[in-house]
Amino acid sequence: MEKINQPSNIIPRIVFMGTPEFAVASLDALVQAGCNIVAVITAPDKPAGRGMKLTESAVKKYAVEKQLPILQPVKLKDPEFLQELKDLKADLQIVVAFRMLPEIVWDMPSMGTINLHGSLLPQYRGAAPINWAVINGEKATGVTTFKLQHEIDTGDILLQESFPIGEDETAGEVHDKMKEIGAQLLVKTVQGLAKGNLTEIPQKADSGPIQHAPKIFTETCKIEWDHSVIAIYNLIRGLSPYPAAFTYLNDKMLKIYKAKKELHNSPKSPGSFETDNKTYLKFAGSDGYIYVTELQLEGKKKMGIEEFLRGYRFS
Repeated sequence: MEKINQPSNIIPRIVFMGTPEFAVASLDALVQAGCNIVAVITAPDKPAGRGMKLTESAVKKYAVEKQLPILQPVKLKDPEFLQELKDLKADLQIVVAFRMLPEIVWDMPSMGTINLHGSLLPQYRGAAPINWAVINGEKATGVTTFKLQHEIDTGDILLQESFPIGEDETAGEVHDKMKEIGAQLLVKTVQGLAKGNLTEIPQKADSGPIQHAPKIFTETCKIEWDHSVIAIYNLIRGLSPYPAAFTYLNDKMLKIYKAKKELHNSPKSPGSFETDNKTYLKFAGSDGYIYVTELQLEGKKKMGIEEFLRGYRFS
């Protein structure tokens, strides 16, 4: 364990790096806490929507509103960007939902670079920790602040905080809780670093194997109806609201956002479905049924089950 010493009368100059809405909560918490944010680094504007209009990241929109200096490098090893970063003379860099940094960037500040990760490291290292925790049926998760080093998500831990995952909570609901809890933990981490009273703790699994959280691909999202109802239900929760678990209905992709589960001793053939054409649509798993409550058929909008059944004709 390494004790971090930093004079308590120094307010660190901070460069914040982040892109999506999840990172905005952290940046706002730092701003509200009076931290000295000397610049914000976020993704370049990207064309989006039918008109392919250039769209700013959520972090950029917030930074513009708060009149914070903004950098949007295309390449993090670009010499011009590296010089701009060096000229900021940051004491500390903070990364929340950004991208992988080259060593020349994360090793630049005197106090190093810290990351906020959406799990209790070393569990669920990787790109999709929230999704996989819910998919795997975990009862709890948490957030971790840690120092960046060469291997992704392996740096020494600074602070952690855990919280429960409700039996019926979706990844989206866990995400919304986590971004607020993580933001406050990040503020505590910066304050602790500034006072020099945090201890870096090397990552070590307490017991059992380490679970991983790789990027979610399309094949991950396809529902296998011969699995248990609990496993299917957790998959639906863990991929809601994005990218969503899916199956096929009359050869069209059917995304399922919300569902209810029913255990049953003798369900029909896995994947077969039943409906009264008015209030319910249920698919058989290996040991029960999944009742679909919110869905989206290919080419249609997202809707509740009753609205869907009013307009759909089963062949």
